[in-house]
Amino acid sequence: MAARIGRAMNVPLLCLPIAYALIHAPKVVFSMQLVKMPEGYDNANPRDQQAKLTGAGRRAAAAHANGFEAFAPFAAGVLACELTHARPGTAAALAVAHVIARLVYPFLYIGNVDKARSLVWTVGFLASVGLLVLPLVSP
Repeated sequence: MAARIGRAMNVPLLCLPIAYALIHAPKVVFSMQLVKMPEGYDNANPRDQQAKLTGAGRRAAAAHANGFEAFAPFAAGVLACELTHARPGTAAALAVAHVIARLVYPFLYIGNVDKARSLVWTVGFLASVGLLVLPLVSP
């Protein structure tokens, strides 16, 4: 039993670096758009230049920013579950659900599939909320 609990708790911890890495995938898309701009990539003022993006490039920048917004509560929830040993199997399922949602989310955002994007965002959000609440309701 203890070995199973240990393995289940490894899943949320493994999801932390994966979720963090997924934040940066949309940056590749909007960075390519920045390079294609007439003035090229503005390394001195990249955020000012990002504000000039349109279409998929602008949506990729927004997806990138949203990834940072989603990561902090997810990480806090994972760490709270880890510290309290709150229902390891449930914590693992919630962490995986969050990672899958965050994997799909940028594609929908960049592709301008707004309703599906909002649904996937909600799944990731609820998974993070679940991770934050789980230690409070676990025996």
